[in-house]
Amino acid sequence: MRHLQIYRFIAEVARHGSLRKTADRLHITPSALTRKIQDFEEELGTPVFERLPHGMRLNAAGELLLRHIQDQSADFERLRTQLSDLAGIRRGHIKLACAQAFIDSVLPDEIAAYRAQFPHVSFSVEVRDNLLGISALANYEADLALLIDPPPSADMRELLVKKQPLCAVVSRSHPLAHMESVRLRDAFKYPIAMPGQSLALRTLLDEAIYRHQLQPEVAVESGSLEFLRNFVLRESAVTFLATSAVPRADERLCARPVSTLDIDPIKVVLGQLRGRTLSIAAEKFAEQLSNHLSDLTGY
Repeated sequence: MRHLQIYRFIAEVARHGSLRKTADRLHITPSALTRKIQDFEEELGTPVFERLPHGMRLNAAGELLLRHIQDQSADFERLRTQLSDLAGIRRGHIKLACAQAFIDSVLPDEIAAYRAQFPHVSFSVEVRDNLLGISALANYEADLALLIDPPPSADMRELLVKKQPLCAVVSRSHPLAHMESVRLRDAFKYPIAMPGQSLALRTLLDEAIYRHQLQPEVAVESGSLEFLRNFVLRESAVTFLATSAVPRADERLCARPVSTLDIDPIKVVLGQLRGRTLSIAAEKFAEQLSNHLSDLTGY
Protein backbone atom coordinates (compact mmCIF):
# COMPACT_ATOMS: atom_id res chain seq x y z
CA MET A 1 0.00 0.00 0.00
CA ARG A 2 2.81 2.43 0.86
CA HIS A 3 4.13 2.26 -2.70
CA LEU A 4 0.87 3.13 -4.46
CA GLN A 5 1.81 6.77 -5.00
CA ILE A 6 5.28 6.13 -6.39
CA TYR A 7 3.88 3.33 -8.56
CA ARG A 8 1.50 5.84 -10.09
CA PHE A 9 4.33 8.34 -10.60
CA ILE A 10 6.55 5.76 -12.33
CA ALA A 11 3.71 4.57 -14.59
CA GLU A 12 2.99 8.18 -15.61
CA VAL A 13 6.64 8.93 -16.39
CA ALA A 14 6.83 5.72 -18.43
CA ARG A 15 3.70 6.77 -20.35
CA HIS A 16 4.84 10.31 -21.13
CA GLY A 17 8.61 9.76 -21.31
CA SER A 18 9.17 13.08 -19.59
CA LEU A 19 9.63 14.17 -15.97
CA ARG A 20 8.44 17.70 -16.67
CA LYS A 21 5.25 16.68 -18.46
CA THR A 22 4.46 14.15 -15.74
CA ALA A 23 5.16 16.65 -12.95
CA ASP A 24 2.81 19.16 -14.60
CA ARG A 25 0.06 16.54 -14.80
CA LEU A 26 0.59 15.48 -11.18
CA HIS A 27 0.84 19.07 -9.94
CA ILE A 28 4.23 18.61 -8.26
CA THR A 29 7.64 20.09 -9.07
CA PRO A 30 10.03 18.17 -11.36
CA SER A 31 12.67 18.19 -8.61
CA ALA A 32 10.25 16.61 -6.11
CA LEU A 33 9.28 13.94 -8.64
CA THR A 34 12.94 13.25 -9.39
CA ARG A 35 13.69 12.79 -5.69
CA LYS A 36 10.79 10.39 -5.20
CA ILE A 37 11.91 8.22 -8.14
CA GLN A 38 15.54 8.27 -7.02
CA ASP A 39 14.56 7.32 -3.46
CA PHE A 40 12.50 4.42 -4.80
CA GLU A 41 15.34 3.23 -7.07
CA GLU A 42 17.71 3.33 -4.11
CA GLU A 43 15.27 1.28 -2.02
CA LEU A 44 14.76 -1.16 -4.89
CA GLY A 45 18.50 -1.47 -5.41
CA THR A 46 18.49 -0.76 -9.14
CA PRO A 47 17.59 2.06 -11.54
CA VAL A 48 14.36 1.58 -13.46
CA PHE A 49 14.77 4.38 -16.02
CA GLU A 50 17.31 5.23 -18.66
CA ARG A 51 18.05 8.97 -18.45
CA LEU A 52 18.10 10.26 -22.04
CA PRO A 53 19.02 13.76 -23.32
CA HIS A 54 15.37 14.51 -24.05
CA GLY A 55 13.42 12.32 -21.66
CA MET A 56 13.29 9.07 -19.75
CA ARG A 57 12.68 5.48 -20.82
CA LEU A 58 12.14 2.32 -18.80
CA ASN A 59 15.07 -0.09 -18.77
CA ALA A 60 14.67 -3.88 -18.49
CA ALA A 61 14.15 -3.68 -14.72
CA GLY A 62 11.64 -0.89 -15.26
CA GLU A 63 9.64 -2.99 -17.73
CA LEU A 64 9.37 -5.75 -15.11
CA LEU A 65 8.37 -3.19 -12.50
CA LEU A 66 5.72 -1.68 -14.78
CA ARG A 67 4.10 -5.07 -15.28
CA HIS A 68 4.09 -5.51 -11.49
CA ILE A 69 2.53 -2.05 -11.11
CA GLN A 70 -0.18 -2.91 -13.64
CA ASP A 71 -0.94 -6.17 -11.84
CA GLN A 72 -1.05 -4.41 -8.47
CA SER A 73 -3.32 -1.69 -9.82
CA ALA A 74 -5.74 -4.25 -11.23
CA ASP A 75 -5.75 -6.20 -7.95
CA PHE A 76 -6.29 -3.02 -5.93
CA GLU A 77 -9.20 -1.97 -8.15
CA ARG A 78 -10.82 -5.34 -7.58
CA LEU A 79 -10.30 -4.95 -3.81
CA ARG A 80 -11.96 -1.54 -3.90
CA THR A 81 -15.02 -2.89 -5.68
CA GLN A 82 -15.23 -5.82 -3.25
CA LEU A 83 -15.11 -3.42 -0.30
CA SER A 84 -17.76 -1.18 -1.82
CA ASP A 85 -19.96 -4.22 -2.47
CA LEU A 86 -19.67 -5.09 1.23
CA ALA A 87 -20.99 -1.61 1.96
CA GLY A 88 -23.82 -2.11 -0.52
CA ILE A 89 -22.41 0.45 -3.01
CA ARG A 90 -20.72 -0.76 -6.15
CA ARG A 91 -17.88 1.53 -7.15
CA GLY A 92 -15.07 1.30 -9.67
CA HIS A 93 -13.76 2.45 -13.02
CA ILE A 94 -14.03 0.37 -16.20
CA LYS A 95 -11.74 0.96 -19.19
CA LEU A 96 -13.07 -0.13 -22.57
CA ALA A 97 -11.45 -0.44 -25.98
CA CYS A 98 -13.85 -0.93 -28.87
CA ALA A 99 -14.27 -0.86 -32.60
CA GLN A 100 -16.07 2.16 -34.08
CA ALA A 101 -19.11 0.00 -34.80
CA PHE A 102 -20.16 0.08 -31.15
CA ILE A 103 -19.74 3.78 -30.43
CA ASP A 104 -23.08 5.14 -31.66
CA SER A 105 -25.59 3.08 -29.76
CA VAL A 106 -24.36 -0.25 -28.33
CA LEU A 107 -21.93 1.04 -25.71
CA PRO A 108 -23.80 4.27 -24.84
CA ASP A 109 -26.94 2.20 -24.25
CA GLU A 110 -25.15 -0.45 -22.19
CA ILE A 111 -23.13 2.00 -20.09
CA ALA A 112 -26.23 4.09 -19.35
CA ALA A 113 -28.16 0.95 -18.36
CA TYR A 114 -25.32 -0.18 -16.07
CA ARG A 115 -24.94 3.23 -14.45
CA ALA A 116 -28.67 3.39 -13.82
CA GLN A 117 -28.05 0.52 -11.38
CA PHE A 118 -24.55 1.49 -10.23
CA PRO A 119 -24.11 5.27 -10.59
CA HIS A 120 -20.77 5.24 -8.73
CA VAL A 121 -19.07 3.23 -11.49
CA SER A 122 -17.31 5.37 -14.10
CA PHE A 123 -16.10 4.44 -17.59
CA SER A 124 -13.48 5.45 -20.13
CA VAL A 125 -13.94 4.41 -23.76
CA GLU A 126 -11.22 4.41 -26.42
CA VAL A 127 -11.79 3.61 -30.09
CA ARG A 128 -9.31 0.85 -30.96
CA ASP A 129 -9.69 -1.46 -33.96
CA ASN A 130 -8.12 -4.87 -34.48
CA LEU A 131 -4.57 -5.21 -33.11
CA LEU A 132 -4.79 -1.88 -31.31
CA GLY A 133 -7.67 -3.23 -29.24
CA ILE A 134 -5.73 -6.34 -28.29
CA SER A 135 -2.68 -4.19 -27.52
CA ALA A 136 -4.80 -2.08 -25.17
CA LEU A 137 -5.64 -5.22 -23.18
CA ALA A 138 -2.03 -6.40 -23.08
CA ASN A 139 -0.83 -2.98 -21.88
CA TYR A 140 -3.55 -2.73 -19.20
CA GLU A 141 -4.99 0.29 -21.01
CA ALA A 142 -8.34 -1.52 -21.20
CA ASP A 143 -10.17 -4.01 -19.02
CA LEU A 144 -12.40 -5.19 -21.87
CA ALA A 145 -12.20 -4.99 -25.65
CA LEU A 146 -15.16 -5.19 -28.02
CA LEU A 147 -13.82 -5.82 -31.52
CA ILE A 148 -14.79 -6.73 -35.07
CA ASP A 149 -13.02 -9.78 -36.51
CA PRO A 150 -9.84 -9.45 -34.43
CA PRO A 151 -6.85 -11.61 -35.41
CA PRO A 152 -6.09 -14.64 -33.22
CA SER A 153 -4.09 -13.64 -30.16
CA ALA A 154 -2.66 -15.52 -27.20
CA ASP A 155 -3.12 -12.34 -25.14
CA MET A 156 -6.90 -12.24 -25.42
CA ARG A 157 -9.40 -14.50 -23.71
CA GLU A 158 -12.66 -14.45 -25.67
CA LEU A 159 -15.63 -13.95 -23.33
CA LEU A 160 -18.16 -13.95 -26.16
CA VAL A 161 -18.08 -14.56 -29.91
CA LYS A 162 -21.14 -13.49 -31.90
CA LYS A 163 -21.66 -13.66 -35.66
CA GLN A 164 -23.22 -10.63 -37.31
CA PRO A 165 -24.00 -9.98 -40.98
CA LEU A 166 -21.97 -7.48 -42.94
CA CYS A 167 -24.47 -4.97 -44.30
CA ALA A 168 -24.70 -2.85 -47.41
CA VAL A 169 -25.78 0.56 -46.12
CA VAL A 170 -27.66 3.01 -48.32
CA SER A 171 -30.21 5.79 -48.03
CA ARG A 172 -33.88 4.81 -47.77
CA SER A 173 -34.46 6.03 -51.33
CA HIS A 174 -31.70 3.88 -52.83
CA PRO A 175 -32.76 0.99 -55.14
CA LEU A 176 -30.90 -1.54 -52.93
CA ALA A 177 -33.10 -0.57 -49.97
CA HIS A 178 -35.90 -2.70 -51.45
CA MET A 179 -33.83 -5.91 -51.52
CA GLU A 180 -33.90 -8.56 -48.78
CA SER A 181 -30.16 -9.21 -49.16
CA VAL A 182 -27.51 -7.77 -51.44
CA ARG A 183 -24.97 -9.42 -53.72
CA LEU A 184 -21.69 -7.56 -54.09
CA ARG A 185 -22.01 -7.49 -57.87
CA ASP A 186 -25.28 -5.57 -57.47
CA ALA A 187 -23.83 -3.18 -54.90
CA PHE A 188 -20.87 -2.46 -57.15
CA LYS A 189 -23.15 -1.10 -59.85
CA TYR A 190 -23.19 2.05 -57.71
CA PRO A 191 -20.40 4.29 -56.38
CA ILE A 192 -18.80 2.81 -53.27
CA ALA A 193 -17.94 4.60 -50.03
CA MET A 194 -15.18 2.19 -49.04
CA PRO A 195 -14.16 1.53 -45.41
CA GLY A 196 -10.51 2.45 -44.90
CA GLN A 197 -7.59 0.06 -44.62
CA SER A 198 -7.45 0.50 -40.84
CA LEU A 199 -10.82 -1.24 -40.42
CA ALA A 200 -11.25 -5.02 -40.15
CA LEU A 201 -14.17 -4.85 -42.60
CA ARG A 202 -11.84 -3.70 -45.35
CA THR A 203 -9.82 -6.91 -45.24
CA LEU A 204 -13.01 -8.95 -45.66
CA LEU A 205 -14.16 -6.80 -48.57
CA ASP A 206 -10.78 -6.92 -50.32
CA GLU A 207 -10.71 -10.71 -50.07
CA ALA A 208 -14.24 -10.99 -51.51
CA ILE A 209 -13.46 -8.54 -54.31
CA TYR A 210 -10.39 -10.53 -55.27
CA ARG A 211 -12.16 -13.90 -55.00
CA HIS A 212 -15.09 -12.85 -57.19
CA GLN A 213 -12.97 -10.73 -59.57
CA LEU A 214 -15.08 -7.61 -59.01
CA GLN A 215 -14.17 -4.02 -59.88
CA PRO A 216 -15.91 -1.49 -57.64
CA GLU A 217 -15.97 2.20 -58.46
CA VAL A 218 -14.64 3.72 -55.24
CA ALA A 219 -16.00 7.24 -54.89
CA VAL A 220 -14.52 7.88 -51.47
CA GLU A 221 -12.57 5.97 -48.83
CA SER A 222 -12.54 6.67 -45.10
CA GLY A 223 -11.68 5.10 -41.77
CA SER A 224 -14.54 7.05 -40.17
CA LEU A 225 -17.83 5.15 -40.01
CA GLU A 226 -19.65 8.39 -39.25
CA PHE A 227 -18.35 9.90 -42.48
CA LEU A 228 -19.32 6.82 -44.52
CA ARG A 229 -22.86 6.85 -43.13
CA ASN A 230 -23.27 10.53 -43.86
CA PHE A 231 -21.83 10.25 -47.35
CA VAL A 232 -24.39 7.68 -48.55
CA LEU A 233 -27.13 10.10 -47.50
CA ARG A 234 -25.78 12.66 -49.95
CA GLU A 235 -25.02 10.50 -52.99
CA SER A 236 -26.49 7.34 -54.46
CA ALA A 237 -23.58 5.40 -53.02
CA VAL A 238 -23.19 2.20 -51.01
CA THR A 239 -21.01 1.55 -47.99
CA PHE A 240 -20.44 -1.61 -45.94
CA LEU A 241 -20.76 -1.74 -42.17
CA ALA A 242 -21.41 -4.16 -39.35
CA THR A 243 -25.01 -4.27 -38.17
CA SER A 244 -24.04 -2.60 -34.90
CA ALA A 245 -22.56 0.37 -36.76
CA VAL A 246 -25.91 1.44 -38.20
CA PRO A 247 -27.94 3.45 -35.65
CA ARG A 248 -31.45 2.00 -35.58
CA ALA A 249 -32.89 5.39 -34.67
CA ASP A 250 -31.69 6.93 -37.95
CA GLU A 251 -34.58 6.28 -40.30
CA ARG A 252 -32.72 7.88 -43.21
CA LEU A 253 -30.44 4.84 -43.47
CA CYS A 254 -31.21 1.34 -44.63
CA ALA A 255 -28.98 -1.67 -43.95
CA ARG A 256 -29.35 -4.87 -45.95
CA PRO A 257 -27.24 -7.98 -45.24
CA VAL A 258 -24.66 -8.90 -47.82
CA SER A 259 -25.29 -12.41 -49.16
CA THR A 260 -23.22 -15.11 -47.46
CA LEU A 261 -22.47 -16.37 -50.98
CA ASP A 262 -20.10 -13.38 -51.14
CA ILE A 263 -18.97 -12.75 -47.53
CA ASP A 264 -19.36 -14.84 -44.39
CA PRO A 265 -20.90 -13.17 -41.34
CA ILE A 266 -18.38 -11.11 -39.42
CA LYS A 267 -17.25 -12.00 -35.93
CA VAL A 268 -17.91 -9.74 -32.94
CA VAL A 269 -15.62 -10.55 -29.99
CA LEU A 270 -15.76 -9.36 -26.40
CA GLY A 271 -12.45 -10.14 -24.73
CA GLN A 272 -10.21 -9.53 -21.74
CA LEU A 273 -6.51 -10.04 -21.11
CA ARG A 274 -5.83 -13.74 -20.61
CA GLY A 275 -4.89 -14.50 -17.01
CA ARG A 276 -6.05 -11.14 -15.67
CA THR A 277 -8.64 -11.00 -12.89
CA LEU A 278 -11.18 -8.29 -13.62
CA SER A 279 -12.64 -6.00 -11.00
CA ILE A 280 -16.15 -6.95 -9.92
CA ALA A 281 -17.53 -3.88 -11.69
CA ALA A 282 -15.84 -4.84 -14.98
CA GLU A 283 -16.85 -8.49 -14.55
CA LYS A 284 -20.52 -7.59 -14.07
CA PHE A 285 -20.48 -5.16 -16.98
CA ALA A 286 -18.96 -7.88 -19.19
CA GLU A 287 -21.85 -10.16 -18.22
CA GLN A 288 -24.41 -7.49 -19.08
CA LEU A 289 -22.73 -6.68 -22.39
CA SER A 290 -22.45 -10.38 -23.28
CA ASN A 291 -26.17 -10.85 -22.67
CA HIS A 292 -26.98 -7.90 -24.93
CA LEU A 293 -24.70 -9.09 -27.72
CA SER A 294 -26.13 -12.61 -27.49
CA ASP A 295 -29.61 -11.20 -28.11
CA LEU A 296 -28.45 -8.90 -30.90
CA THR A 297 -30.06 -9.65 -34.25
CA GLY A 298 -29.44 -8.34 -37.71
CA TYR A 299 -31.69 -6.20 -39.86
